[in-house]
Amino acid sequence: MSGLGKLPRGVRLYRLRSEGSVVLADRDGVRALGPERDLLRFIDDGQFAHYLVGDAATSPERPSNATVKIGIVGPRSAFTPHAHGGEHFVLSLGYAACGLYDSERGRVAEVPLTPGELIRIPEMLPHSFANRDTDPLTILAANTGYGIDHEDYAITAPEAERRAADPSHSGPIAATSTGTHTGTLAPVDYLELAAALRDIERVQRVRGPGATTGRERLAARLRRLAQGLEGRR
Repeated sequence: MSGLGKLPRGVRLYRLRSEGSVVLADRDGVRALGPERDLLRFIDDGQFAHYLVGDAATSPERPSNATVKIGIVGPRSAFTPHAHGGEHFVLSLGYAACGLYDSERGRVAEVPLTPGELIRIPEMLPHSFANRDTDPLTILAANTGYGIDHEDYAITAPEAERRAADPSHSGPIAATSTGTHTGTLAPVDYLELAAALRDIERVQRVRGPGATTGRERLAARLRRLAQGLEGRR
């Protein structure tokens, strides 16, 4: 990354490489983001996040309006199915797949994603995100209202089942709309939520994270070549 000594103090430049690594440059130098100092656990072991806006403790009680983070998803792996208390946007920079529970049709919809595609997932919609490739996958994820440490950031099937059995969790959950915490409340049927998440788990066990096509693998090789030709050293 040449010419970075010209960066003003406090400016950071992130290079999201096609093979899944992230390089950070600022006035003081260049380094790859690593788990030791830059990355937090991202829902599951082996998945990582680096916050750009907000932090893990963001919540309606400690708001930053939204959290934005770089995520690194392990090769051919998937997150545990979950639902977020706030809406969720994910920009895929590789070959991903999103499993979403369609309550109107009563089934799991699988949406493949290619580099540059961004998906919006409403609050409390059961889903999972997978990396179809053999390289790490870099994503940019934005959540309204919640950081990773909040209990409503990622509600899994076991947690939904626990809440269904606990009268203190029988009430509504705070909802968000178009990036702003509204203060409105929407009732949650945790048994129904748990059942939908278990459906996604079953599909995940049978089909795995999915795979890349021959055309996608060719496109990935061409993308690496292009990045090598045009990228900073």
